[in-house]
Amino acid sequence: MSEHFDRLETRDPQEREAALMAALPAQIAHAQATAAFARILKGVDPRDIASRAALARLPVTRKHELVEHQREARALGGDPFGGYALLGWRGVSAPRTARRVFQSPGPLYEPEGALSDYWRVARAIFAAGFRAGDLLHNSFSYHLTPAGSMMETGAHALGCAVFAGGVGNTELQLQAMRDLRPTGYTGTPSFLKILLEKAAESDAKLSLARALVSGEALPASLREQFRSQGIEAFQCYATADLGLIAYETAAREGLVLDEGVIVEIVRPGTGDPVEPGEVGEVVVTTLNADYPLVRFGTGDLSAVLGGHCPTGRTAPRIKGWMGRADQTTKVRGMFVHPAQVADILKRAPQALRARLVVSGRTGADVMTLRVEAASPPPDLADTLVQALRDVTKLRGEVEFVAPGSLPSDGKVIEDIRSLD
Repeated sequence: MSEHFDRLETRDPQEREAALMAALPAQIAHAQATAAFARILKGVDPRDIASRAALARLPVTRKHELVEHQREARALGGDPFGGYALLGWRGVSAPRTARRVFQSPGPLYEPEGALSDYWRVARAIFAAGFRAGDLLHNSFSYHLTPAGSMMETGAHALGCAVFAGGVGNTELQLQAMRDLRPTGYTGTPSFLKILLEKAAESDAKLSLARALVSGEALPASLREQFRSQGIEAFQCYATADLGLIAYETAAREGLVLDEGVIVEIVRPGTGDPVEPGEVGEVVVTTLNADYPLVRFGTGDLSAVLGGHCPTGRTAPRIKGWMGRADQTTKVRGMFVHPAQVADILKRAPQALRARLVVSGRTGADVMTLRVEAASPPPDLADTLVQALRDVTKLRGEVEFVAPGSLPSDGKVIEDIRSLD
């Protein structure tokens, strides 16, 4: 039995990169066919975007912008997707008809296209050990949000049967597990923990041997708790906007990137790629022609993990979820954003990197911009202090530190007021 979902997973890395870059211009063209990206990428020739360096020059689009654009379009009676999708229905003009429409918190509406594995989750389900003919107990939500459909369509593409458990109704879900004896579970790790605890109360032995969990962190202690009950749990990283981004394998070494996305790690508040191994925001360009998001900022922090997966998969890996990139902080009643720190640095080319540290006590906040600079000229501190005031409308101090001394943890704004 093959250990890999398809040959794409074991391609030579150079072959994969060449294929992704060859597909990129067409994806830019797909995006420009939408009203939103026609505006965002105005004047861009898709043929020029055939490398990571060229891609990095395009703007990053973030989730809050999708929410705002959808809200504005709905207020005018326009496209509920805000002009970002090439899917619609009667009354919502688009080249293709959506199969399903979902709502995430915001609210943010997401389309599902007609492809059998639209969200590309079958690859992650396979890596978790599921095979054709297995019965999968799916406890992700089928209500409003797409998580249930993401897992179900992936399982169907793999040839698995699915019990549509959804969320809640713990006793009924346990009864179904006892009666149907599913091979494994998909859902959040916390709900699996609840199910196992409830089963233990009645001395019920469940048939579960594996689980694919997402939507929450999976602490090592909880993974071991599952393992002690005969369940090997795997994680996948997916979103309602992008589908599968990365997935865990039997090697348990980070998350392998999906074959249908181009992932960049950028400095929070900017679109600038960080150095390999440095923590930054996960930015994704999907090769989905129906919902062609280009440089979509997930708001999640991660870092590239060097080397290749011991399972033989050759795609790049990331270290997993390492926090949130949106480090917006309120200082003296004003919001300060990571993008503002980036703007300040642009005004001082001698500054290499910076971190804005907020200290003091509530009502007596102190802002200190710690700046890496090799040999700061005498007027650099004054330039940065003025830039800090111009950009944030707040007074702050500047402190120079040696190049390379700031932690590479993705933080641009650090709030230590709670520690004082």
